[in-house]
Amino acid sequence: MMRNIWTVISLGLGGLSVLSSAHATTGYFMHGYGVKVQGQAGTAIAQFNDALTIANNPSGLVWLDSRIDLGATVFKPERRATIQDNQFGANGDYDGNGREYFVLPELAINKKVNDQVALGLAIYGNGGMNTSYKQNPFAAFGNTGTAGVNLSQIFISPAVAWRYTDSQSIGVAANFLYQRFEAKGIQGFAPFSIDPQHLSDQGGDSSKGVGFRVGWSGHLNDQITLGLNYSSKINADRFDKYRGLFAQGGDFDVPESYGLGVNIQATPKLNIAADVQRINYSDVDAIGHDFSVAALQAGHLFGSELGPGFGWDDINIYKIGASYQLAPQLTVRAGYSYNDQPISKDQTFLNILAPGVIQHHVSVGATWQIDPKQELSFAYTYGVKHKLKGDQSIPAAFGGGNTNLEMDQHILGFSYGLKF
Repeated sequence: MMRNIWTVISLGLGGLSVLSSAHATTGYFMHGYGVKVQGQAGTAIAQFNDALTIANNPSGLVWLDSRIDLGATVFKPERRATIQDNQFGANGDYDGNGREYFVLPELAINKKVNDQVALGLAIYGNGGMNTSYKQNPFAAFGNTGTAGVNLSQIFISPAVAWRYTDSQSIGVAANFLYQRFEAKGIQGFAPFSIDPQHLSDQGGDSSKGVGFRVGWSGHLNDQITLGLNYSSKINADRFDKYRGLFAQGGDFDVPESYGLGVNIQATPKLNIAADVQRINYSDVDAIGHDFSVAALQAGHLFGSELGPGFGWDDINIYKIGASYQLAPQLTVRAGYSYNDQPISKDQTFLNILAPGVIQHHVSVGATWQIDPKQELSFAYTYGVKHKLKGDQSIPAAFGGGNTNLEMDQHILGFSYGLKF
């Protein structure tokens, strides 16, 4: 048994070592961590399905058996942008799908020490963003070559959970961050940067940081469970190669997030769960600062302390999901989630590089119990197509007009679970 466990761990680490960029959908965060959770549109704060609960609410570890979970999710995003009424000749339709498919592995393990304490480890993608425009939408502004960005974030999260009463538990996980970033095709904006040589086309760069996630869960009775979680902001190292792009000399942190959830055992076979989550994107300057000519004219250039960002707002996310034991070996799932729009209508121009405009997700999934120790799960999510129309989003100094952003996404995940 232990030989099998270590084989699975080795395979998981090998897969994560070649992690490609995730293209997440609630802004740039994943809509759900773990394939079972994805099948319920991300509802997971008060329902504990597998060891990936570390990424959602680590207090859930003590309510699970010792187990290991290994999965992979395939993303197929469609990214498009349209520029209209621009006086510098930028008008046109632009396809950002230079790369079409992305694979995101995940690995987690939970070990029950006793009835009160559990230890765990999860390795997974927190989120990311990718665009690649073969036809450069910024060509009219002096940019050449393929345009786009590639961001990927990996969390390595050891965790501990403690059941301090018969019905309540707390859990803490450290979030060790490793992230990579690359930008291409925006060198024409060099006159607006404090460090023009480190604005674009510098190849891949990486940074690290450490934060934490804490969670609580409580069983009010045999039917109702409540959950709370909080993930700290991670002050990451700077992307030194892109110190002329991101505010504060290449600083790109991970924003804090928090939420609450409820799970209701409606019948012996039916669970209904609901979560509310918040992500504070605006607290990260590289993401939250607006792009405006007024700021540039005031000397707040790209890379400066008050330099431009992508103008993202904080968002709330609302999720509801259900699971039903259709047969002794088969559980089916479905869910829906909605999130606020992170991008304002006047900030669509620079967000051609990061068009995270999706607001609705619908999901289905299932788990097949192979035997008492093993299971297979799958989930499919559609990030519903959304078009965000710009409103005076291109400054007059860049020829005026508007940028419209559009995205939809297909997400397919598979996982294997082994109890030991």
